[in-house]
Amino acid sequence: MAATSPRPLAPRKRPRQARATATLDAIFEATIQVLLRDGPQRLTTTRVAERAGVSVGTMYQYFAHKQALIYTLNERYLEALAERIEACCAAQHGTRANRMVEALVECYWQAKTERPEVTRALYRSVAELDNVALVANFAARVDRATTAMLASASDHAPADLDSVNRTLVTVIFGTVRNAFERNLPEADTEGLRRHLVTMCKALLDQTAGQSA
Repeated sequence: MAATSPRPLAPRKRPRQARATATLDAIFEATIQVLLRDGPQRLTTTRVAERAGVSVGTMYQYFAHKQALIYTLNERYLEALAERIEACCAAQHGTRANRMVEALVECYWQAKTERPEVTRALYRSVAELDNVALVANFAARVDRATTAMLASASDHAPADLDSVNRTLVTVIFGTVRNAFERNLPEADTEGLRRHLVTMCKALLDQTAGQSA
């Protein structure tokens, strides 16, 4: 992502060839597996190297310590999530505002529920890391994408677009995260998703055409 990683957490190098990229993919997947099996406190670069089938020396070519590994894993995750949201928003340009909200909720919910155990593990893994710049960059990309989408609505766009967009994104993302943290059963989660869409549509209906 565009944000600059804090120096102690930055990877030592980035892959430049396909083989190096494949090695790094294996390391990241192994990190997820170790996080799921052992938790962030027991994760070590040695355990990840063993799981990935690479040498400890190869690990240290990229990551000085496990904090840098976890940080870069979360950077990679947020990069993919931002790209997914941007693509979703771009695909909805020119549609009705209510349809945009449905699509955004569906997109974010699916992204978080495809591998829910991974989402929970990543939330826990960054608890003690300085990821402020990483999250801020992700939020900025999402705000740009969602604001541009709402501004293109075929029926109406909120008059106070920035404020309404900020509220929508905060409510959607916060609700999904809370659902994960509470580990709600599937039936309750589905009900929550439906109510979330209803609430967001009500906000759009209430703010349509209002003066800023």
